Amino acid sequence: MIDKGYISGSTRLLVLNVLQEKACHGYEIIKVLKLRSNDVFDMKEGTLYPILHKLENDEYIISKNEMVNGRMRKVYHITDKGVKVLAEDKAQWKEFSSAVNQVIAFGG
Repeated sequence: MIDKGYISGSTRLLVLNVLQEKACHGYEIIKVLKLRSNDVFDMKEGTLYPILHKLENDEYIISKNEMVNGRMRKVYHITDKGVKVLAEDKAQWKEFSSAVNQVIAFGG
């Protein structure tokens, strides 16, 4: 089991990355994260929606009511500002994960 502290520090990166590929409704974001992480990122709706609201307040995403499979859903789209912050987050993540890997490589 992965410590939730590791996951919570990367949620913006993860959610924005999913939305850069495709606009999604909340449950779809949860399914994509769970599938791609082999069930490591098993986010609950009560966890995701506050993240989405913060991203929307920060203008990194916008939501639109759209018809999905015959049902009206709130669909989230990444904004230009969100694309920019995602690129910055990815660069920081690469630098951070590279540094961690270098340190733990010496741990034997």
